[in-house]
Amino acid sequence: MTDEPHIRAAIERLQRGDITGLAVLVEAYQIRALRAAFLVTQDKSAAEDIVQAAFVRAYERIGQYDITRPFAPWFLRGVVNDALSSARKSGRHLSLEAAPDSDAAALIDFLRDGAPSPDLVAEASELRAAIQTALRALTPAQRAVVVMRYYLGLSEDEMAAELDAPPGTIKWRLHAARKQLRALLHPFRPKPAWEE
Repeated sequence: MTDEPHIRAAIERLQRGDITGLAVLVEAYQIRALRAAFLVTQDKSAAEDIVQAAFVRAYERIGQYDITRPFAPWFLRGVVNDALSSARKSGRHLSLEAAPDSDAAALIDFLRDGAPSPDLVAEASELRAAIQTALRALTPAQRAVVVMRYYLGLSEDEMAAELDAPPGTIKWRLHAARKQLRALLHPFRPKPAWEE
């Protein structure tokens, strides 16, 4: 098991019926879960609702959780699946032309982790805005596989199992998403040394 001892202790408390263990899990995973849900749904309010429901469901189903396995993948897979369902229901897929600047600014604030040096803040802000705009151009299914692969670190086989889709479908979604992201983020790719 790769969970830290305090996470394991919190899960064991929950499995014994002690709800105080939930606070430890919320503190440890809430930000990651919110980011994952938001990246898929593109809706902060929906992401907050999804994560809240995911913690309640984790509490209710903690008896089914296998303590020998890491908690984060088990919990975050459910968050991404719920976010994908929500995104499909809401039909939230915006074209690049429809993405208001205020939404990109809100995401930048939402995703900001720390305060890097001032010269990097402007560069990172521009890149985050470009990534957000590029993610909005993807379908919810494409956003889900990008989040699962690059944010949660799942393999294609794990994604296929979680999304109940054939491995070929997952590969295609990843390929299509990468191709679209590569085209949209081309201006931000570093130039090869021979071009400088």
